[in-house]
Amino acid sequence: MLRVLGRRADNFHEILTVFQTVTLHDHLTFTALAGERLELICDAPGIPVDESNLALRAALALREHFRVRRGARIELRKRIPAGGGLGGGSSDAAIALLGLARLWQIKTDRHTLARIGAQLGADVPFFLTGGTALGTGTGSEITPLDGVARENLLIVTPGVSLSTAEGYKALNAPALTKIESPVNLFVSRAGAEIPDLLRDLLFRNDFEPVVFRLRPEIERAREALLREGARPCVLSGSGSSVFGIFDSSEKRARAARVLKDEAGWQVFSCRSLSRVEYRQALGACAALS
Repeated sequence: MLRVLGRRADNFHEILTVFQTVTLHDHLTFTALAGERLELICDAPGIPVDESNLALRAALALREHFRVRRGARIELRKRIPAGGGLGGGSSDAAIALLGLARLWQIKTDRHTLARIGAQLGADVPFFLTGGTALGTGTGSEITPLDGVARENLLIVTPGVSLSTAEGYKALNAPALTKIESPVNLFVSRAGAEIPDLLRDLLFRNDFEPVVFRLRPEIERAREALLREGARPCVLSGSGSSVFGIFDSSEKRARAARVLKDEAGWQVFSCRSLSRVEYRQALGACAALS
């Protein structure tokens, strides 16, 4: 779920969103290097390996914050499509913070890493929590929520792109009349459940009307998922990916076979990933998350 509540005085946007980790993931390996050299290697063509890459920026930010003079090689095996609205770059940055903090033996905690991560991107702090979580403010203020049931998901990323900046410009969200977090109306910071009012807002994305108008191919992907039995089917982030939930893995598999025939579409079968499973996947780095 993603609701855009308006433009703030700082020109960022106030949003209300529900994040969910899924099993689709990149793979990062960290190796110490002599001196202070930082090196990023990626197996996917077109992915930058300079300081425009969030994983490398995370390494630089971590080193600067803790004033450490260490080097590392980051090897990135990319599977999450870039520009798909799936948090690929943000998750890579979060894992870089965790992995390098461990590699460089930095004594820190999740809250400190989240503050560093929020300077890199609003979605980064979520990937230090995982599972199901509420995002408020610019999306960087994270409140863990009770996890959803294990869901069978199919993600489709058509061969078109739309930048987040372009999406917000088209949305033309009005300025906020007052700066306060609406989340306080229906969830406490210690809340462990998605309350009824929040549940009523699920599976809505304010970007859909403008994204579908600007990139009809994305709407066509959504309609294809619905036609194959996905209920519901929603735009992820500001696009360009859409995801559908299926009643069974068999129905999902049938839909995947059909949709993979579409030229230029990437189709990913995955499932929701709980916070416990996410922390298990982080291994020894989970101690910081």
